[in-house]
Amino acid sequence: MRNAKEGRITKEMEIVAKNEQVESEFIRRGIANGRIIIPKSNQRDTDPLGIGEGLLVKINANIGSSKRVCDIQGEVEKAKIAVKYGADTVMDLSTGVTEEDVKKIRSLILSETKIPIGTVPIYQSALRAIEKKGAIINFDEDDLFNVVKEQAKEGVDFFTIHVGVTKEIVNYLRQHPRHMGVVSRGGTFLAAWILENDLENPFNKNYDYLLEMATEYDFTLSLGDGMRPGCIFDSTDYAQVQELMEISKLVKRARDKNVQVMVEGPGHIPAHEIERNIKIMKSVCDGAPFYVLGPLVTDIAPGYDHLVSAIGGVLAGLAGADYLCYVTPSEHLALPNKDEVKRGVIASKIAAHAVNIAKYGKKASNWDYKMDLARKNLDWEEMIKQSIDPDLSRETHYRNGNIDDDVCSMCGEFCAIKLLKDALDKKALKKEF
Repeated sequence: MRNAKEGRITKEMEIVAKNEQVESEFIRRGIANGRIIIPKSNQRDTDPLGIGEGLLVKINANIGSSKRVCDIQGEVEKAKIAVKYGADTVMDLSTGVTEEDVKKIRSLILSETKIPIGTVPIYQSALRAIEKKGAIINFDEDDLFNVVKEQAKEGVDFFTIHVGVTKEIVNYLRQHPRHMGVVSRGGTFLAAWILENDLENPFNKNYDYLLEMATEYDFTLSLGDGMRPGCIFDSTDYAQVQELMEISKLVKRARDKNVQVMVEGPGHIPAHEIERNIKIMKSVCDGAPFYVLGPLVTDIAPGYDHLVSAIGGVLAGLAGADYLCYVTPSEHLALPNKDEVKRGVIASKIAAHAVNIAKYGKKASNWDYKMDLARKNLDWEEMIKQSIDPDLSRETHYRNGNIDDDVCSMCGEFCAIKLLKDALDKKALKKEF
């Protein structure tokens, strides 16, 4: 960001400009004013990725172990699956079984992927507090910042940190309970700590120190939405909006220190409120890149929340969201397995692609053009190749055995494309003779 403000175009800016099919100066200006970010640590070699205003919408996939399910190699495989099916970034949200497990998973993901990697460092702080001090809320300020520094040295590219969860908001919720309370894990850890100690959020109180670390290691701050609504009935309430107002101040402070920053958003939001939420955020945070979880537009679909999220993602993207966090079919139910990670990524990728077509036309729709040309020519192998999930397309097309190469098993000889093609060919042949 300092380079951008001083008029210098870096190698990373040039790479992003080429990938986005825009001028390098467009990227430089966007980074200088804080509306574009390139989340890339100076401790690790990764492929530069641009997120923000005027750029294609990107997607993130969350993976990570839990205290109940911890398969170290399995989490690494999930990260690779996410990359294979189109995730632009991966966040490791591991919480167990032990702190050493968490470190091992993160180390392997950092070494075996080339895309930007994010974490929520308070998860490791909480795990360390359990192991060494007996309870999650027994961490202290040093525990929080030591973990951030430790992970920054390893090359984590961006951190979700819930700096906007303040003592004032937590005390408000004591007097005005929500339907679902606080559903963000990181937000809850900090809210519980604030209630236990009657002190201000250490990340908020010591925000300048956090910015100093971000400057040293060039990581990006993702200001977490600890008060995001966990159900549609908490949408756009006082706690959510008040946290956003606090975050807006923190965005400005980060930019003043040349720290790249993005803002995280809800959450569970009814479809008709999504555009309003995005526009409010973009307005109060001066166009900072907006990173949304979903949003989920209904609460009734466990097992299908990847579809609910994709619906919300399209609406959010069209309204100005820059970055979609996927949701898997196991959301609200269990830790996702590899297949659920794949399905979550694909659903989110489809949503982002749909938005990009609507916003950027030909720049985004060339993939669709190749598919449509293959369909017109009844070229099944090319159709399968152009599919977002070629393996599924091949399996589905051939599941009824060997069939006529020209048609599928749905229409057979009634295929509209084949019928018209045959009629036109016959007409052309008659004209020739």
